[in-house]
Amino acid sequence: MKLQVLIRPVLGIIFAAIGFALANRFLNIPGQGVRTGAYAVSVVVFGAAGIFIVPVVSVWLRQATGAFAQRIATEVISQLRLPRLPGGGKKENKKKEEPRYVNPIVVDTSSLIDGRIADAVEAGFLYGTLIVPSFILSELQHIADASDALRRGRGRRGLEILENLKKSKQIKTLVYQGDSLAGKNIDEKLLRLAKSLKGKILTTDFNLNKVATVSGVKILNVNELVNALKTTLLPGEQVEVKVIQEGKEKSQGVGYLSDGTMIVVENGASFVGKSVKATVSRVLQTVAGRMIFVQANDQQKS
Repeated sequence: MKLQVLIRPVLGIIFAAIGFALANRFLNIPGQGVRTGAYAVSVVVFGAAGIFIVPVVSVWLRQATGAFAQRIATEVISQLRLPRLPGGGKKENKKKEEPRYVNPIVVDTSSLIDGRIADAVEAGFLYGTLIVPSFILSELQHIADASDALRRGRGRRGLEILENLKKSKQIKTLVYQGDSLAGKNIDEKLLRLAKSLKGKILTTDFNLNKVATVSGVKILNVNELVNALKTTLLPGEQVEVKVIQEGKEKSQGVGYLSDGTMIVVENGASFVGKSVKATVSRVLQTVAGRMIFVQANDQQKS
């Protein structure tokens, strides 16, 4: 502002001198008084132009030039498809889209009724987002309203497990309201939902497990997790087991470890109701789980 105040008088003096020189050169007016007046008018007009008009015109030219240059730069950038420079034009706050759910896990009815999912969550084996589709919730409610007492109890247990999961701080649980998925049955709807969310299915259903595997959907089977965590015994190891019943063969006895692993005692039918020490002979892995075959120690056979 101070610089502009200093420049204006200087411009006024310069333009006044130019006006006087032009009047002296081109105005041939007879009479000293008239000529002096014409010189004075020229000096005043040119001086005023220097003081007021020129700064205004220069500001206008500067703004017009800047706008024109910015317009040309924008057009060039758009033609070359270059990224816009920061501060030019409107700011675009485009953020990279993030997944809607973190590690989405679609839950089916069997896993909720089973109930072990709650223990797995509290133990920290599951993380991310448990997604309960609305049609699964409807099926649970239908089971809970069944006339059969056992079936009704299973449905209510599933609803209780779901309520506990929603209160858990270990994992996020939500009910998925999108009920427009096409499918002949619930299993097909589960598969379509898991594919659309790029998630996994949590189940204990053997048939759903197989169909999902063929369809390319990742399955989290609670039964497989439990089997993987069961006690591992190798042939030759010693084990103590209580024989609780006869096996398929008349000579066999059957017992269980604390984790539910089935123990088949060869020639152990006579030990029903007793605890025996035995040696592991072989381990058989089946679809239903792990079976361990043992031989009762010789001193107990006599």
